[in-house]
Amino acid sequence: MHSNPYLQGNFAPVATESSVTELRLTGQLPAGLSGTLCRVGPNPQFAPRDGDYHWFAGDGMLHAFDIRDGRVAYRNRWIRTPKWQLEHGAGQALFGTFGNPATSHPVTAGLCSGTANTNVLWHGGRLFALEEAHQPFELDPVTLASKGHQDFAGRLHAPFTAHPRTDPRSGALHFFAYAAEGAGTSTMLAGVLDPDCHLTRLESFSAPYASMVHDFMLTEHYALYPVMPLTASITRAMHGEPMYAWSPGKGTHVGVMRRDGAERGIRWFETGDCHAFHFMNAWEEGACIVAHAMQSERAPGWADEHGRMGDPARMVARLCRWRIDVRSGRIQRDYIDDLPAEFPRFDERYTGIPHRFGFYACHVDALVRDPHHNLLFASLARLDLVSGERTLYTLPDGDVISEPVFAPAAVDAPEGQGWLLAVAWRARENRSDLLIFDAQDLAAGPVASAALARRVPFGFHGNWHADPRRSEQ
Repeated sequence: MHSNPYLQGNFAPVATESSVTELRLTGQLPAGLSGTLCRVGPNPQFAPRDGDYHWFAGDGMLHAFDIRDGRVAYRNRWIRTPKWQLEHGAGQALFGTFGNPATSHPVTAGLCSGTANTNVLWHGGRLFALEEAHQPFELDPVTLASKGHQDFAGRLHAPFTAHPRTDPRSGALHFFAYAAEGAGTSTMLAGVLDPDCHLTRLESFSAPYASMVHDFMLTEHYALYPVMPLTASITRAMHGEPMYAWSPGKGTHVGVMRRDGAERGIRWFETGDCHAFHFMNAWEEGACIVAHAMQSERAPGWADEHGRMGDPARMVARLCRWRIDVRSGRIQRDYIDDLPAEFPRFDERYTGIPHRFGFYACHVDALVRDPHHNLLFASLARLDLVSGERTLYTLPDGDVISEPVFAPAAVDAPEGQGWLLAVAWRARENRSDLLIFDAQDLAAGPVASAALARRVPFGFHGNWHADPRRSEQ
């Protein structure tokens, strides 16, 4: 089990759940910071059945930091999906990686392989853990108890992206799905949940080819869906080859769809091979759409159809500006930062409209030439997209920082005024801290940190939920 790089060090799972009512604090918690930071990541219960276990495939575990009344509490809970429950009862892994039927136990045929391990969000007063191949998995927002996959009154029978985006003006949650008709299919869906979690739109369309589509872009009038050459093939999987593989030469295609239905269908524009797991934000400038992507030349950590990993330097993501002319279809891509980076975030009150400040995890020294570790960052960056000024904070050597999550100082605070929250793994002590930064003075270091006696394994995404009482004050 431990020869796999995704099962070593702080990639390795933790075996227990815990609740800590008060973490040891250093510094001073900001006045008015009250709410919950939830993060989610893979935490496999059992040794995988096959040798190609990937980080993206582990069972989900939720990590919650509750901040209120000058204290920080912590809880972690398994997300008890149907997969988790079946394997828990059997005392062993039953599903192959990504539910691969070639390596799964026969008892799993036709059963749900969802892991709910990629992102977590609140919507309509409800808490959901997301993983893009299945429906949202609901959790009790107070106890974190598992409540099951949700179909929203029987209307959603397809996957649901791990990266929906909330329109801050309407409160509606926009989402999409790829492989909507099953693994390796090219049908996609676009949907909307209103502020009360009622499904108000669900539209299908065909992508140029079957691809892993992790994130998308939302502007005032458009939704944009990037299809990149990280292809999916059930035929490959059934022959013992990778379900997902880099397929150079297919080009990157961006589907542009109007949100208001004024134009039927979707228009596809094409650019050269590239890859972006994550987009920061997008907005309209006349006939163009401007978006910021963490772009690499090929998908990091994924081999091609012949099992070749390729040059790790081409798998490094950097912040890139895309300009998409919706009249001509021309896409211009220009890197705007030279730091290897990932997990871009911003003040999401500005979703779909121009924003000024972006935040992300990054490398500032020589990059580790190991594709399994290129996503382990020691620094956070704050970039002023108008002036180009970039400020940094770097952890001690060997430590690793998570994606930064922005919490506004108030509902009506100016853009970027608030705090960044991130989890740091302290390598020498093999444990984790919650770090809280003044988002306007990142270089000064954390204004407060809350120490855990245990570690939080490397995960993917998290979100902040302000205490509802705060908005009433």
